[in-house]
Amino acid sequence: MRDPDTDTPGGSSAAPHDRFVRVRGAREHNLRGVDVDIPRDALTVFTGVSGSGKSSLAFGTLYAEAQRRYFESVAPYARRLIHQVGAPKVGEITGLPPAISLEQRRSAPNARSSVGTVTTLSNSLRMLFSRAGSYPPGAERLDSDAFSPNTAAGACPSCHGLGRVHGTSEELLVPEPGLSIRDGAIAAWPGAWQGKNLRDVLDALGHDVDRPWRELDAKDREWILFTDEQPVVTVHPVREAGRIQRPYQGTYMSARRYVMHTFSDSKSATLRAKAERFLTSEPCPLCGGSRLRPEALAVTFAGRTIAELAALPLTELARTLDGAGGTETARVLTGDLVARIATVTELGLGYLSLDRATPTLSSGELQRLRLATQLRAGLFGVVYVLDEPSAGLHPADTEALLVVLDRLKAAGNTVFVVEHHLDVVRHADWLVDVGPRAGEHGGRVLYSGPPARLAQVAGSATRRFLFDRGPLPERTVREPAGLLRTGPVTRHNLRGLDAEFPLAVLTAVTGVSGSGKSTLVGALTEAAERADGVARVVTVDQKPIGRTPRSNLATYTGLFDVVRKLFTATEEARSRGYKAGRFSFNVPGGRCETCQGEGFVSVELLFLPSTYAPCPDCHGARYNPETLQVRLRGRTIAEVLDLTVEAAAEFFADTPAAARSLRTLLDVGLGYLRLGQPATELSGGEAQRIKLAAELQRPRRAHTLYVLDEPTTGLHPADVEVLMHQLHGLVEAGHTVVVVEHDMDVVATADWVLDMGPGGGDEGGRIVAQGPPAAVAEAPDSRTARFLAARLAR
Repeated sequence: MRDPDTDTPGGSSAAPHDRFVRVRGAREHNLRGVDVDIPRDALTVFTGVSGSGKSSLAFGTLYAEAQRRYFESVAPYARRLIHQVGAPKVGEITGLPPAISLEQRRSAPNARSSVGTVTTLSNSLRMLFSRAGSYPPGAERLDSDAFSPNTAAGACPSCHGLGRVHGTSEELLVPEPGLSIRDGAIAAWPGAWQGKNLRDVLDALGHDVDRPWRELDAKDREWILFTDEQPVVTVHPVREAGRIQRPYQGTYMSARRYVMHTFSDSKSATLRAKAERFLTSEPCPLCGGSRLRPEALAVTFAGRTIAELAALPLTELARTLDGAGGTETARVLTGDLVARIATVTELGLGYLSLDRATPTLSSGELQRLRLATQLRAGLFGVVYVLDEPSAGLHPADTEALLVVLDRLKAAGNTVFVVEHHLDVVRHADWLVDVGPRAGEHGGRVLYSGPPARLAQVAGSATRRFLFDRGPLPERTVREPAGLLRTGPVTRHNLRGLDAEFPLAVLTAVTGVSGSGKSTLVGALTEAAERADGVARVVTVDQKPIGRTPRSNLATYTGLFDVVRKLFTATEEARSRGYKAGRFSFNVPGGRCETCQGEGFVSVELLFLPSTYAPCPDCHGARYNPETLQVRLRGRTIAEVLDLTVEAAAEFFADTPAAARSLRTLLDVGLGYLRLGQPATELSGGEAQRIKLAAELQRPRRAHTLYVLDEPTTGLHPADVEVLMHQLHGLVEAGHTVVVVEHDMDVVATADWVLDMGPGGGDEGGRIVAQGPPAAVAEAPDSRTARFLAARLAR
């Protein structure tokens, strides 16, 4: 009989106490019937090039199955209230414990969500003020809810707990007072019929809509723009030849009321953005931006209000609470708070404050906050699935991250990490390497075992970087063609900082998390737009290229326009009178109306997660049968959209307009993506490279400044090589490239390095070293120097 404690991977059946999670027949996304055994109670890292299938295995299969099994134990009614992922495509998984996912995807931005709410530290701080705060003489003791700006009991009545109030002025609402109301003096009003209706209502109320605005009586101008009254009058439209317009009852709404209503209630992002142009935003005069009622702000602890403590960096907050003393209740509550803050600062986030809004955090910072919360939870026997926890981390902070991962493992948990950072990969107990390449050329497990034995796997793209790192190629540092000066910058933790960026070279901006890198680069882009030496400024960030499945690779790059024109030019399309719109799945005409061009329909299963099934009419093609009868060199429009970039490059090789777009996508390593792949399925790194490809295909004559914020996030070292080849190509063509970066391979190949620090938050905000990489590597005050020197020496 086999001893389960000595069981090793490879067996087909699981023992009662099997120490391995065994996956059989995983087919999620591009996985090709994957069989793999992964040890429990260990740190396992999933590696492979971007798009190889490692996330499909870790998140799409293992985590999805663990979540599905958990939900099966939940009461059916409760299941309806929880967002559920569908069952993964897998034959069998055995030995899988409950799992917790810590991904980098962020939820919808919420102005009320903060560092304090994500970590639940705000709850403890509110309890401290409620139970141990110093109250004014005779004041009634407040419940903890009274110290929260997100509750009716605590929110400032003036700004409703947001800390800012919106207003407007005559100058904003009427930018050209020489115009009459009929000619559009009130710029904030809507266009088309709604704007005409408001003018006609004013006319019916007796106001002169044909006199220049500045000639109207001041009282009338005040009423027209700011009144809260909404009078109803009978409007007699001006009769037009051949058109009968009957009188109607029209309601007046002032310009301010319209703008405020649109900004707060409209579902249209475009209308809200237009309304925001006519608004001012300033700290609430009642609460001073603290978001709380006066009664809550009258209570102090350690001589400060709760708003003042919440605004401190976490490292300073911990010091303040640690020395506060007080009653036994205060000592218990502050002790708990200080211990919980320590787990956050351990992950390099001590520069954050509790009142920092989560929309201002990077996805890496948000994931590490959630990780700190889990660390304090003290769970054991759980699988933690993490998505690149090193993203956005300076090498110094990565060392602390490894300590945290070891602590999770030591507590009796299993840790699965999808990761590219080689220090994290080397630290693993077990590696699962997926590949060999991306998309349809990947989806296989090349190796599963201890890291050292990966050296024997010739087909692994990871092996070369893990074991065969040679010295950097000899290269001459480029001479700058001038300087771009920015500053003095006073923003966040930058205090009157002046900086100089060399032109026509590649500059890497480095520093620990929170040192001020992104703030400085943001000021650079503003300065560059006004500078004489720069014709264009292009910021290539990791924000999604679209928020719905209708936006895809082809639509974003403009390739879809070329493809539709080619189909329109076919003999079949011309004989039927089809125009380019016929081949769009976003508008009626050529699309399948059953699914409205989505290609799938949602099927509600009540107690089970909603599932998406191919459209019963078009079977996922998105188009109606008549449109699909038109073929371009034997392929329908649906079949063309299903091509990978690599296959499409061959198909459109003789079409210059299409070939140029496809070539740039291949050049940035995205040959595995499908042309019609929805934007919602793309990672931040993929979205950033698509934006870069869209820029690369443009004619580049004038001097352009390219600014990239951590472009290597989510990229395997092999993909980083491809990306850097393109960025150096831009510099060779005479342009300027500035990257905010933590990857020492990238920093070592830069022409100029600007290192921020020395720490994060209030301990940062200064330039501690600048110059060629070799010079910065010797800077005594730089936390980057040690890691850069190690890379240059290798």
